[in-house]
Amino acid sequence: MERERNVEKLAGWILRLAAFAAVAWLCWYFRSVLVYIIVAFVVSLIGQPLMRLLRRIRIRGKAAPDGLLAVISIVLILTGAALFLTQIVPVVTGIIRDASAMNAAELPYNSLIDRLNDWIVGLFPSLGPDFDIVTLVLDKLRELVNFSNVSSVIGSVASLAASIVIGIFSVVFISFFFIKDETLFGRIICALVPDRLEQSVNSTISDTTHLLSRYFIGLIIEVMGVILLDFLGLWLIARIGPDYAIGIAFIAGILNVIPYVGPLLGEAIGVILCLVLKYGAGIGLAVPIWAFALIVLAVMLATQLVDNFVYQPLIYSTSIKATPLEIFIVLLMAGRIGGTVGLLVGIPAYTVLRVIAIRFFSDRKAVRRLIPDIDQENTNALI
Repeated sequence: MERERNVEKLAGWILRLAAFAAVAWLCWYFRSVLVYIIVAFVVSLIGQPLMRLLRRIRIRGKAAPDGLLAVISIVLILTGAALFLTQIVPVVTGIIRDASAMNAAELPYNSLIDRLNDWIVGLFPSLGPDFDIVTLVLDKLRELVNFSNVSSVIGSVASLAASIVIGIFSVVFISFFFIKDETLFGRIICALVPDRLEQSVNSTISDTTHLLSRYFIGLIIEVMGVILLDFLGLWLIARIGPDYAIGIAFIAGILNVIPYVGPLLGEAIGVILCLVLKYGAGIGLAVPIWAFALIVLAVMLATQLVDNFVYQPLIYSTSIKATPLEIFIVLLMAGRIGGTVGLLVGIPAYTVLRVIAIRFFSDRKAVRRLIPDIDQENTNALI
């Protein structure tokens, strides 16, 4: 009798593992579809607050249908993103165009290229005194870009364009239903769990959705705040002109989304671009080049300090209810596991895991020690 029970348990575990393996294989096979669903869910986290605001607008005491409000929310999101990009991208490309149009013969790096050429000729005398590394690179590029590769390049571009169009349409279409019905994503997940866990899972999804919605909206506000401060500092203090200032500030603000690494990279790119533009176009304060570099660096460092001590504490502490130490350790681990991608998804993933721990493992000692206010979070998770 005991042996039969053990065999039944073993068979049950084998069936569970087989089902898990089948689900994992399906998720991998349809990974592009899952990406569309996840991106649409993130878009819905931004659109749902808009939806709630639009519901407050009443005409003759009646609100518009949810379908219409969802369409308006998506249109507002797409319009805002399109306006932002159409206003900023030309400015950024203009900076690159102006920097590349400078007289290369007058730039200080030519002496470095000459030294590099002399060093290579010294190692390989057969190259001759007329050897030029820049000419060699350009010749190789011309060999790569020939008529035999044109068809493949066109095919690749067409395939990429088709994939982008399909992806955007899929995300917008799925987002419409997620925004229209805030409980849809939760019902999809709850349909895959046992009945005894459905209520807890539904509460977990509701809490997670609320926290992630506040996090992503706060992240957008943080990026806009960094862009604004950098723009004002570069324009009013460094005097590099509004067009150049907004372009460089945009680059720094977008890179600021990557924790720790992004701000440093944005500051380095900002200083380098300002120095190149000052040297080639004569923009900026009439000070020595080293003083101008220090001024630009000081402006961007001041913005970073405001971000570290004002923006980030407000976003992380109020949106995902985590301490700075938690965030720091999570980002270190996420960066170690997934590099830059890990840094980007580390905080949202930790938010999900944190809510799951509060909902399902609140009786465990480790969870209660790591989240000392767990009882308050269980009671006020949606405040």
